[in-house]
Amino acid sequence: MSATAAIRALFSPSAASLTDEQVRQENLAIAEGLKRQEAGLLDELIVRYQHRLLRYLLFLTGQREMAEDMFQEVWMRVLTRGGQFNGRARFETWLFTIARNLVIDQRRKRTLTSLDELIETGGDDDRPMVFEVADQQPSPMEHFASMEDREHVAAALLQMDTLYREVLVLRFHEDLTLEEIAKVTRAPLSTVKSRLYRGLAAIKPLLERARMVREEMAG
Repeated sequence: MSATAAIRALFSPSAASLTDEQVRQENLAIAEGLKRQEAGLLDELIVRYQHRLLRYLLFLTGQREMAEDMFQEVWMRVLTRGGQFNGRARFETWLFTIARNLVIDQRRKRTLTSLDELIETGGDDDRPMVFEVADQQPSPMEHFASMEDREHVAAALLQMDTLYREVLVLRFHEDLTLEEIAKVTRAPLSTVKSRLYRGLAAIKPLLERARMVREEMAG
């Protein structure tokens, strides 16, 4: 099976029934396809993962223009560094790792030294974020929220410390396991668990406040 065919199988309606071994074989096929620079593979990957990647970059940077610029650069890195993907992890784990490293690289060029310092300052890009990433496959978090609630969740996430926001997005939007999040963020599993716990604790009052405001306006 070619890597392109493997991707199509992975995202078919029956993909939910795939075994871990089948998913592993498909990721190995993608790895081989990237090494061979299989025709059409990159286009297929972009189609399948574009919404998730852009959503992750939007939450990580808080700036649409920056996220869109980095989106293009991430795929360039996938193209040029495809041989580094060995297929032992899920492709999206590797993809989000590339995206995260790119964000850090860009921030370092602006004299910032780590993701902890991703604090937005005033300027033309300091406008409210509007999340309009169309995707026919809602994230796990979105399955349980109305459109209005999703907007409040997104707004609450953007008020949080970047490190906590990132873990919440990877866990509940992208459905990565804690072990996969540890690989993406290069943090110990214990640190990931701590960030997830602190992130959940931090977002609760923000969502409660938004709920109270909605009720006051409705009343």
